[in-house]
Amino acid sequence: MTTLSIRIDFGPDSRIGPGKIALLEQIAAEGSIAAGGRALGMSYRRAWELIDELNGIFGRPVVTPKSGGKKGGGAALTPLGEALISRYRAIERAATAAAAEQMDALRTELPALRR
Repeated sequence: MTTLSIRIDFGPDSRIGPGKIALLEQIAAEGSIAAGGRALGMSYRRAWELIDELNGIFGRPVVTPKSGGKKGGGAALTPLGEALISRYRAIERAATAAAAEQMDALRTELPALRR
């Protein structure tokens, strides 16, 4: 399967891409940074580092803590975190549509076993 992967660079050490977006999606689905990271096979520390990078890039939080209950606290996306997912996925869809013809042409160059 041939797919297009989008990474958006804002500067030398400031970027978003499929990994950070997937982490935000998993945090939204799982309700915590730890569980979101685990769902992607990463440690809590690594997940937190990625969230901290996003907070630094945008100058405000992408995830907010939720106060405890029966299971303790957790995390939820801020409106910015939700907007990042939405905008990134829209960019991804637009780029995929724009590149479809060229992607098809590239696929025809692949050996039959690798398609």
